[in-house]
Amino acid sequence: MKAVWYEKTGSASDVLRVGEISDPHPKAGEVLVNVKASGVNPSDVKIRAGARGDLQHPIVIPHSDGGGIIVDVGEGVSSDRIGEHVWIWNGAFGRAFGTCAELIALPAMQAVKMDQSTSFKAAACLGIPASTAYYGILANGSVEGQTIMVSGGAGAVGYYGIQLAKWSGANVISTVSGDEKASIAKNAGADLVLNYKKDDVIEAVSDFTEGVGVDRILEVEFGSNLSINEGVIKNNGVIATYASAGVMEPVLPFYNLMFKGVKIDTYLIYTVPEANRKDIISGISSALNDKVLSHMVTESYALENIVDAHESMEGGSVIGNIVVFF
Repeated sequence: MKAVWYEKTGSASDVLRVGEISDPHPKAGEVLVNVKASGVNPSDVKIRAGARGDLQHPIVIPHSDGGGIIVDVGEGVSSDRIGEHVWIWNGAFGRAFGTCAELIALPAMQAVKMDQSTSFKAAACLGIPASTAYYGILANGSVEGQTIMVSGGAGAVGYYGIQLAKWSGANVISTVSGDEKASIAKNAGADLVLNYKKDDVIEAVSDFTEGVGVDRILEVEFGSNLSINEGVIKNNGVIATYASAGVMEPVLPFYNLMFKGVKIDTYLIYTVPEANRKDIISGISSALNDKVLSHMVTESYALENIVDAHESMEGGSVIGNIVVFF
């Protein structure tokens, strides 16, 4: 099969290789997927660059997200699954061979059946961006009637977060850093969009909520936005956060948060509990079936241009998702 791989960490141009390697075969409990699109996420390029330490395998095929068609099954998996269109999660987490190849063999539950109306490129955005958003919005149950604030509403996760919150019956506030991003967040369904570089976010949220504050925050920059979140979260609210790249070791205003009873839910989508994973899969499937999700695939690259795809992700200027197609 044709695949992308690397055998050491380093820059994309130095270590990524494209060529032919042996086809995988499904073991017991696994399915074999003919990959049609592979999602590029920040974690993929960080691992390749060496930010997560030494390689755990002699050879690594990158990328955890993807979409494709099941073409074979291992022992114990119904042959009825052959032909299913699926989206893939954790394809490269704890595994040597991810989705950036024509074929991937992986546990059957990690290939989720989807309607053929969902494109493979869209499917390549569900394992990390959409799943991260789903957990951040709905991990603690229904948000119907609540007010949710989505930080970075034009980002890959935030864009899905707005849509999922609105689908779930919440009022949505989103923060962004510019006019183009404001339009994206508004189009996703946000009821109020604030430019955190220009607007007084705390005052605007207070006005919007009549002084009550927000029930839940989906946060992409925990440390950098802590002072704002401290000011807008209501008593017993939740800050669900999956990143803090700007301030990696934030200092907590502990007593202010404690007296408000604020819950801080830090999470990594790769390692959420099994029960949450089942809810995520079920919830995303329902949202797809209800056709309430739009997908922001901003850049697409052929497999041969994998270096460009990784460098674009590392550049940090792309608004939306980057996908490699076959």
